[in-house]
Amino acid sequence: KSHGGPTSSATTSLSLMIQYWTSRGFAVLDVNYGGSTGYGRQYRERLNKKWGIVDVDDCVNGARFLANRGEVDPKRLVITGGSAGGYTTLCALTFRKTFKAGASHFGVSDAEALARDTHKFESRYLDGLLGPYPKRRDLYVERSPINFTERLSCPVIFFQGLEDKVVPPDQAVKMVEAIKAKGIPVAYVAFEGEQHGFRQAKNIKRALDGELYFYSRVFGFELAEPVEPLKIENLRRR
Repeated sequence: KSHGGPTSSATTSLSLMIQYWTSRGFAVLDVNYGGSTGYGRQYRERLNKKWGIVDVDDCVNGARFLANRGEVDPKRLVITGGSAGGYTTLCALTFRKTFKAGASHFGVSDAEALARDTHKFESRYLDGLLGPYPKRRDLYVERSPINFTERLSCPVIFFQGLEDKVVPPDQAVKMVEAIKAKGIPVAYVAFEGEQHGFRQAKNIKRALDGELYFYSRVFGFELAEPVEPLKIENLRRR
């Protein structure tokens, strides 16, 4: 699991969302990748100009570590995250081959579009994470999964609020269309009235259940309790 921010952190306090997954048989590694707060300045500054690299490497290495210890199935590794964590997720799925599926919750697929369109409060945030825009436009292009969808080869599900002004729906829609055109299993769940992060209980539940359903179909396992199905494009029958 990749947290948002990207300079926030995963905490050790009770997370009911993590409990949702562990109670259903999933092992969850909540990664405080380089750049996360709470570990000192040097650790925090590891992400400077390296967003999409350091965070991805730490998530990949954490998953590989557990797989090498025999604690998780390397053939069923998944990565999930929201907002900046969705960006890390999409980068990991696009530029690495460790994870076999993933979920992006209102995640960034186009860093350049984010630099142009994001809200005023974070308008210069990316200068530290990637570089000044447009001077270092090359880095924004190189680190955007939307520009390299030919490298992506595993199933992905997207969850998006249609009123999101931070990461507009277009960021998800473009990825969905590109993956769909490749013939790879993909699903898109859009929520009316939701912004950046879901607030309504029914939508939070739908996102959790929908992600679980997606994994059950792409990996071919039965759920202990039925959940509301969703449409998955390009899903091959097992």
